[in-house]
Amino acid sequence: MASERQFDVVIVGAGPAGMTAALYTGRAMLKTVVLERGEPGGELLNTEYLDDVIGFPKILGRDLAEKFAAHAQTFGAEFQQFVNVQSVRKLEDGSFETRTDLGDVYRSPVVIATAGGTPLKLGIPGEFEYAGRGVSYCAICDANFFKAQTIVVVGGGDAACEEADYLTRFASKVYLVHRRDSFRASAVVQKHVFENPKIEVVWNTVAEEVLGEPGVGMTGLRVQNVVTGERKTMDVTGLFVFIGFRPNTGIIDGHFAHDEMGYVKTDDAMMTSIPGLFAAGDLRSQLTRQVTTACGDATTAAIAADKYIKGLREAGDGASKAARAGEALESAHVRAGGYA
Repeated sequence: MASERQFDVVIVGAGPAGMTAALYTGRAMLKTVVLERGEPGGELLNTEYLDDVIGFPKILGRDLAEKFAAHAQTFGAEFQQFVNVQSVRKLEDGSFETRTDLGDVYRSPVVIATAGGTPLKLGIPGEFEYAGRGVSYCAICDANFFKAQTIVVVGGGDAACEEADYLTRFASKVYLVHRRDSFRASAVVQKHVFENPKIEVVWNTVAEEVLGEPGVGMTGLRVQNVVTGERKTMDVTGLFVFIGFRPNTGIIDGHFAHDEMGYVKTDDAMMTSIPGLFAAGDLRSQLTRQVTTACGDATTAAIAADKYIKGLREAGDGASKAARAGEALESAHVRAGGYA
C-alpha cells in the first residue's frame, strides 16, 4: 500500500554526503528520512580500500559506510533502503513532494539532494567482477594502491589525460588507451601527456575484457585495435576508466541552475536555485569529488537547512509564500541570486 508521510527534511541518497547531512539534521532535532536506492554507502560500496579519509589510514569502503550509517542513526534519522526516488517536485505552497516508484509520497519543507553521480562504465566482461580490485573510476581515490605498477587508463577527454598524468606519480608505467587517433582533451592537457615519459598512448584501441584471478585481482586487459582488428593482452594490474560521469539529477522536477555538464550549481550555503532544495556531494558543481568534500558540503547544507526551516516557522502560516521564502533566506544568510 502506498503511503504519504510528513518530514522536516527528506534526504535523497545515502552516500557519505547523505549520511553526514542526516547526522546534522538529526542533531538539530529535525524529523529526517534518508531515501536510498540500495544499501547506505553509495560509491563507498564499490571501493575496496580508502586511505584518504582523515582518521582512517586504511579502511574498507563497506566498513566506512557501516560506520557512517550507524552514526547518523544514533541521532534519529530514519533510513529507507531499496527505495527508488522518481521525482522531487516543489508544490505551490512552497513545500516539496518526493515520490518513489512504489507510489509512496514524502512531504517536507526541505529536500537535500545527495544522489551523487555515476561513472560511465565500459560494459565489458570482468569490469564488474574486478571493480575495486584493479578496476577504478577515481585516480585521486586509488592511485596510492598502484605504486610501481603498470596500469592502463581508458578515455580521451580532459579527465582521462589529466588523470593519466597524475597517476604517473605512483605507477611505473601508464598506458593511455583511446578508441580514436586523436584526443578530445584541451591542447595544454595533451601537451602534458605527450611530454610525460611514463605515459604511452595506444591509439585506435578499445578495451574488450578485464582479466584476473579470484583472490588476487586484475592481472591483464584484453584490447583490440579498431583499424587493424588485431587483439592482444596488456600485462597490467590496474584499469582506470574515464569516459564520462553522469550526475543523478534527473529526479529533480523543474528547472534548476546547472553547469555545462549538468551538475547542480549552489550558493555557499549549498542552496540550489530552487529555494528549500539543497545539494551536496558528487552531483554538485565543484572542483573535486571526494568523501571528505561530500561530507563538508553536507554539513553546510544541513546547518543551512535547519536555519531555513526555522525561518519558515518564524514567518508563520499566515505569511505569503514569497514572504516566508524571503525571511527564510535572510535567516539562513543565503544570498538571493548569484546562480550564473
